Amino acid sequence: MKPIILDVDTGVDDALAIAYAVRSPELRLLGLTTCFGNVPVDEATRNTLYVLERLGSDAPVLQGAQEPLRRKRKEAVRHIHGEKGLGGVLDIAPARKAERQHAVDFIIEQVRKLPGQVTIVSVGPLTNLALAVQKDPGIAEWVDQVVIMGGAVRVPGNVTPHAEANIHSDPEAADTVFRSGLPITLVGLDVTLKTLLARDALAAWRRKDPELGGFLAEMTDFYIDFYESCLPGAGGCALHDPLAVGVAVSADFVTAEPLHVQVRLDGEELGRTEELPGCRPNMRVCLDVRADEFVKHFLSRVI
Repeated sequence: MKPIILDVDTGVDDALAIAYAVRSPELRLLGLTTCFGNVPVDEATRNTLYVLERLGSDAPVLQGAQEPLRRKRKEAVRHIHGEKGLGGVLDIAPARKAERQHAVDFIIEQVRKLPGQVTIVSVGPLTNLALAVQKDPGIAEWVDQVVIMGGAVRVPGNVTPHAEANIHSDPEAADTVFRSGLPITLVGLDVTLKTLLARDALAAWRRKDPELGGFLAEMTDFYIDFYESCLPGAGGCALHDPLAVGVAVSADFVTAEPLHVQVRLDGEELGRTEELPGCRPNMRVCLDVRADEFVKHFLSRVI
């Protein structure tokens, strides 16, 4: 099994990614680190613990960054993931608490403990990872792989015409990570928007497992309603964060190319992930996805 750290800002698609990771026997979930993003970090931590509880998982949860490296944190956009971040289905507090250790120290500890083995899957702002490489730059050569859900290299952004949400939330953190020498695979809007979880799948979840399936279906219904408000007739939602987990499970789901990508740090293109042709590649960028194959695999695991 591949040891992974899943770095989340738990909203709806993070929750689906967590379920996918927990249910994938190829992966050994060392822990989940939390960051601000879809919701403030304390809410992301609570949501992560709650989702794990519903899944019957005791994987450790470690709270991380509350704010971006250098900017003021933007307010959570509650209409996308719901008032509490899980589409309105969060009704009780989780029984378990987060670990005392900080997320950044956990990342460093695990990478040092398992040199050359750990995959970090980051599906929120890159602040925890940036802080980790700032604190211990040497971990860059000991990480097996970093899979990042973020960026829009050859397609428009989703929070501005140029920028994707996770990168835009802390562009300086993304810049730090991109320059760190970490072995990055970027799973951005270039591929995640080609995936679609159809609303029809939710009825099957409810039938197969009324308790867990019902929980995930109700949460995802809210998220799909948001998609429909922006893209009438969409019929579903993109599986942004789950695709990053899918790439950790099997790189065969995507086609990636070595590219050099930098982050714009000012102006109207703030947060843009810009390809620089002719420069030495600093990551592999996913540019195509076997969407039907991936979605089928995702659905076979989650419920």
